[in-house]
Amino acid sequence: MASSKLDSPSTATNVPPLDVSHFHHTPSYCEENVYLLCKKLCTSGLADADGSDLYVVFISNEKKQVPLWHQKASHRADGVILWDYHVICVQRKKESGSSPLVWDLDSSLPFPSFLASYVSATIQPSFQLFADFQRFFRVVHARIFLRSFASDRRHMKDSLGKWIAKPPAYGPIVAEDGAVHNLNEYNEIIAADVSTVGTDSLNAVCRQKLGIVVNETQLEEFFSMDAS
Repeated sequence: MASSKLDSPSTATNVPPLDVSHFHHTPSYCEENVYLLCKKLCTSGLADADGSDLYVVFISNEKKQVPLWHQKASHRADGVILWDYHVICVQRKKESGSSPLVWDLDSSLPFPSFLASYVSATIQPSFQLFADFQRFFRVVHARIFLRSFASDRRHMKDSLGKWIAKPPAYGPIVAEDGAVHNLNEYNEIIAADVSTVGTDSLNAVCRQKLGIVVNETQLEEFFSMDAS
């Protein structure tokens, strides 16, 4: 792929050059990193104040084995790593003709990247994978996610109660309704969950706590749809 495809989208989208280090990042806690990322984008003016142009995307499958390229945690030259799940933010600006942006704090690609470039480089849909490694995407509206998501980090402890990875210094995230842990509702994704992308898909995401699930061929189609 030509390097020009991965250039920063700053000049075309009015997004100033951004240093990823300005955003909170705790290794192995991608869902919390994206939660805080969405909040910062909203408060900094880089996104709508209520998060209406932001979407949280969980990437996983039934086997919890999803290969993604250009990941900082990889030890390979091509940056490929096998995550159990991963979480990114996609920004779909309301201005006509604006290209969706991907905010991935764990990626070595430009921050942010155009969705089309990110899919090509990170998802690599043309790469032939065994069925166990197919990627599925749960798309959740950030406005709902910021109210509903909760994690007490129980998934990051082993059978003896010891941390698998050092937790963030701040306290666990609690949902507005008092829920203390519902991460599994978001990152447990199976092929049977995949929805047909149609005219009501955007509305469904804006109404439903857990959004909708699409496959890798539907992801760009979903974010290119016109709001009804």
